[in-house]
Amino acid sequence: MKELWQAIDWAHVRERAIQYYYLTRLHRPIGILLLLWPTGWALWVAAQGWPDWPVLLVFVLGVVLMRSAGCVINDFADRHFDPQVSRTRDRPIASGKVSPKEALLLFSALCLLAFLLVLTMNRLTIYLAFGALALAAVYPFMKRYTHLPQVVLGMAFGWSIPMAFAAQTGEVPRVAWLLYVINVLWSVIYDTMYAMVDREDDLKAGVKSTAVLFADADRIIIGILQGLMLLALVLLGRQLELPGVYFMALVVVLGLSAYQQYLIRDREPAACFKAFLNNNWLGFAVFAGFFLSYY
Repeated sequence: MKELWQAIDWAHVRERAIQYYYLTRLHRPIGILLLLWPTGWALWVAAQGWPDWPVLLVFVLGVVLMRSAGCVINDFADRHFDPQVSRTRDRPIASGKVSPKEALLLFSALCLLAFLLVLTMNRLTIYLAFGALALAAVYPFMKRYTHLPQVVLGMAFGWSIPMAFAAQTGEVPRVAWLLYVINVLWSVIYDTMYAMVDREDDLKAGVKSTAVLFADADRIIIGILQGLMLLALVLLGRQLELPGVYFMALVVVLGLSAYQQYLIRDREPAACFKAFLNNNWLGFAVFAGFFLSYY
């Protein structure tokens, strides 16, 4: 055992661990948070308060694993595009520090770990997990075929919503799908802001996105989507008969949406990225509304 331990090239192991850390973007937790908030919305609505602890633990760990897996497969899909974009050319696959084969193996391992967690849930949740895997796998390739990859991202990020209802209640009611649509709208909003950062590089590389599709109408369309999201959140609150504190949280959401519009007013990349990051607080505000409603 001692000889085996000494035979391991720990410097190499450490170097690979660092590259995998950057590849899964654990150093940038914004993606985890943007996936975690709608999962939290669903769990608190499904349980009408604190969800069962095993369910909560499985979904929090699952969020981290699947977001990490999504980053890996995204960079694998974009390995020919990322070197052409200034913000992404130093990513591990684009820079040659991680091979495509390594990336696929890491993606498979992360998905396997997430699936093992799901196996502790009920049968309906397990069935729905296959949909989550399919969406996570196909999303990164959508920017080659459609200008709406942000919609597919929203579908992938929001799939935890029906899964959370299934795990907590054993069914997926209509309210879960309304929450799912809300998340898709929100995802298109924030990921369009994110895509506005790279729009010029994407045009040169031939990458499709809603930021490219919307062009000069981007702010107006984002504003319309923000209005639709808020309207849907109001309808959801009325359907669930939530107390006034929930609607007070929506006032905060309205203010944050207006602030994001202010940030993107000149379409300056750094400001658009700041607007994208601000959506973490928007997601938290909605979660706070649900949490306090059932407190």
